[in-house]
Amino acid sequence: MAKPILILNGPNLNLLGTREPEIYGTTTLADIEKICVDAAKKHGFEIDFRQTNHEGVLIDWVHEAEHTTQAIIINAAGYTHTSVALHDALKAVNIPIIEVHLSDPKTREAFRHHSYIEALAARSICGHGAQGYVMAIEALVA
Repeated sequence: MAKPILILNGPNLNLLGTREPEIYGTTTLADIEKICVDAAKKHGFEIDFRQTNHEGVLIDWVHEAEHTTQAIIINAAGYTHTSVALHDALKAVNIPIIEVHLSDPKTREAFRHHSYIEALAARSICGHGAQGYVMAIEALVA
């Protein structure tokens, strides 16, 4: 069996379903994990789905990824706009990266318009809610 697809979720995404539903909807992170498992299974793949509120943990997972997974789908949440360290970690791995955001950061506050991940990603999928994760899986499969 092929290595799994690593799906990383950054800070505050554990609060999905209750946090700012007018922006993020009412779908929980557990709901997103289930749709990702189902989407990957449909194509014969497994996923490794993780969430952390800690930047260093996210970076450690990226470091592991090159040897344990075939690709990274990442919703770095707030770290998207602030973390040069996460950018550097992603730049160091030699596997495909797809960036996902539930909302479209470029239509929100000005400080969200810059992504430290976008330039490293094969694709950036924004503003499609939970379906963006499925789109990312399908892009990797294609």
